[in-house]
Amino acid sequence: QVQLVESGGGLVQAGGSLRLSCAASGRTFYAMGWFRQAPGKEREFVGAISWSTGSTYYARSVKGRFTISRDSAKNTGYLQMNSLKPEDTAVYYCAVERTYSDYLHSAYGYDDWGQGTQVTVSS
Repeated sequence: QVQLVESGGGLVQAGGSLRLSCAASGRTFYAMGWFRQAPGKEREFVGAISWSTGSTYYARSVKGRFTISRDSAKNTGYLQMNSLKPEDTAVYYCAVERTYSDYLHSAYGYDDWGQGTQVTVSS
């Protein structure tokens, strides 16, 4: 099991930026993903990063605005969010895939989840 602790959420005006952190502990893992869920909507894939190579993958809706990175020494992943829009408002979750799968783009592929952090973007 991997324990994940998220931080960095908050309230920001449209066009602003936030950086979310996800600190992992407990065991090694293959990849870290980021998801978000707005009220009444399905949990949505935001992006993911391979922990070993640093290769990143993004949903089309955020590509060019969001950047995923990691600090391997700290076992911490980051989601840098720029040019935020009101439609980005959601609870954001980090998650890890313990071993390789073909489901990095889906919540189905992940094993352990953070507690979530609220991001609210005002217009």
